[in-house]
Amino acid sequence: MAINYDHLMNLNIPEVRQRYSYRDTLLYALSLGLGVDPLNQRELPFVYEAEQQCLPSFGTTLGHPGFWLKQMDTGVDWVKVVHAQQELILHKTLPVAADIIGEQEVIDVIDRGEGRGAMIVWQRRILDAESGEKLCTINQSMLARGDGGFGGPEKKLTAPPVVPEREPDFISECPSSTQMALLYRLNGDWNPLHADPAVAKNAGFDRPILHGLATWGVAATAVLDKLCDFDASQIASIFGRFTAPVYPGETFRVEMWQEAKSVYCRVRAVERDIIALNNGLITLR
Repeated sequence: MAINYDHLMNLNIPEVRQRYSYRDTLLYALSLGLGVDPLNQRELPFVYEAEQQCLPSFGTTLGHPGFWLKQMDTGVDWVKVVHAQQELILHKTLPVAADIIGEQEVIDVIDRGEGRGAMIVWQRRILDAESGEKLCTINQSMLARGDGGFGGPEKKLTAPPVVPEREPDFISECPSSTQMALLYRLNGDWNPLHADPAVAKNAGFDRPILHGLATWGVAATAVLDKLCDFDASQIASIFGRFTAPVYPGETFRVEMWQEAKSVYCRVRAVERDIIALNNGLITLR
């Protein structure tokens, strides 16, 4: 079955009700590598429940309906789907624990042509279940590599931010553990591409790859460290485009450029000298 544009645009992705606790926000921070140095007092509020803070990038894990491209009748070759870009808009500082509602819909499907794949843009709106207050909005673009040329509209995504050409203002080197993908899966993204060697090989990778959102979260945390003194309330939005897969165990070099309230960033996988995340833009309050 091939992609049907009208079917995907009108797909009824079920609403998600979720209760998350301080344990979930602690696990998220640990899955990104915080707490490796147990004496790092600046990271401690994210990995220890006393005076705990929630990482802003945690918002991308909320209200997730699971791997719906595989589980629902979408017509998408789900094995060949990769994460293309991600945007998180924070309407307020995320609480450490809450009951939330995730409303979601496909907002665009772009046919890039035969052999070039299709881009599927999916939006989630996260609401506080008790007050109805909007906590954050997530716009996620996925490249369905095996589904180009299905006859849908040939449109282009909005041009992404461009990092400055000068030398970075700040740099962070962030090692990752070989089990990082297995840890990150516990945040709710169960795509077997990140755990099963056979699935990864079938998708064209040597071994399971790391979630793009893990790399994205590392970049956001580096900005939080270098420019916000680990004050989570200072982050207003996070955007990044995934340009190459990375593997658990690689070292991430986060390069940052500050221009007033805008922080541009990119992430390089040091051992292979490839840019894994580009066109990053984090806005500060």
